[in-house]
Amino acid sequence: QERMPQTSPFAAMFDSSSYNRNLYQSKEDSCRGLYYHDNNLLSGSLEALIQHLVPNVDYYPDRTYIFTFLLSSRLFMHPYELMAKVCYLCLEQQRLSEPGLDKNQMQKIAPKILQLLTEWTETFPYDFRDERMMRNLRELAQRIASGDEMYRKNVQQLLQNLIRKLATVSQYEEVLVKINATSTDRLTVLKAKPHSIQTDIITVCNDPYTLAQQLTHIELERLNYIGPEEFVQAFVQKDPLDNDKSCYGDRKKTRNLEAYVEWFNRLSYLVATEICMPVKKKHRARVIEYFIDVARECFNIGNFNSLMAIISGMNMSPVSRLKKTWAKVKTAKFDILEHQMDPSSNFYNYRTALRGAAQRSLTAHSNREKVCL
Repeated sequence: QERMPQTSPFAAMFDSSSYNRNLYQSKEDSCRGLYYHDNNLLSGSLEALIQHLVPNVDYYPDRTYIFTFLLSSRLFMHPYELMAKVCYLCLEQQRLSEPGLDKNQMQKIAPKILQLLTEWTETFPYDFRDERMMRNLRELAQRIASGDEMYRKNVQQLLQNLIRKLATVSQYEEVLVKINATSTDRLTVLKAKPHSIQTDIITVCNDPYTLAQQLTHIELERLNYIGPEEFVQAFVQKDPLDNDKSCYGDRKKTRNLEAYVEWFNRLSYLVATEICMPVKKKHRARVIEYFIDVARECFNIGNFNSLMAIISGMNMSPVSRLKKTWAKVKTAKFDILEHQMDPSSNFYNYRTALRGAAQRSLTAHSNREKVCL
């Protein structure tokens, strides 16, 4: 990837006296529909931006541009439509459709097209749950593979990695369905016979650090399956007056972000339930202190999501109104954690702690120190 030619430094296209140096790019680029500001691509027509995505013999797009365009373009067109245009440009522009293509020409362009396809399949694999995407991918990959044995192996590896990733996602989603079904059944039994399956969390795991570790494993697994495009899906709302059938909602391929939010809520309710279940105040106080220790260990690990979920559970009204129980709790450690998650000043304390953990992650020597959730 690092050896690929990157987007050219446009500053070199201007002399020092040029007034337009910090405004827009040359007339040539303007005519092509691309506009630059401070040597950064600012905007462009959809066709020009697609053209800018496609590599040629002398050019490979910047990785930041590839990610940004693949992410945002789905607001304007289906990924399979973009893939069809990219395939067309690769075949026609690079003359890959010609049977007698010069092998030297193929050796120059094939690695770049393969790299673009690799970045797409690795960063946005859920796009390829659409059979139209897979068909276009296979056709273009097959065209490249037909030119050289080395490319054939690379193409096979690319397809195998993608298929393996999609199979893993499908298995994960099946597990989520089973977990939800099991929890619903268990809740039904608990409501009917509350003492028949009552085993408190301390009996299951009496070490706060171990529970914090297990929560972190769950967080990492669930976070790993969230695609970048899901954040766009979550915040883009369809205009009720817009009758366009190609709205964003029907492009949704996964709901792993929603599952992650559900996990947060479920952990919060688990904390509240575990605290409220014991009959005696001293037992409730013991559970509260246990979860305070778990929350502190989550903070030390860098698992802020579980930390926030635990604090949210302890601040639910069924728990917070247990005044006599809280009177038996040593709350000094909890006060420190609450201070870290204080929502005032737009979560200033939380953001400061998060930056510290992120910095630690960048310079970490062990996997444990790299965690930042």
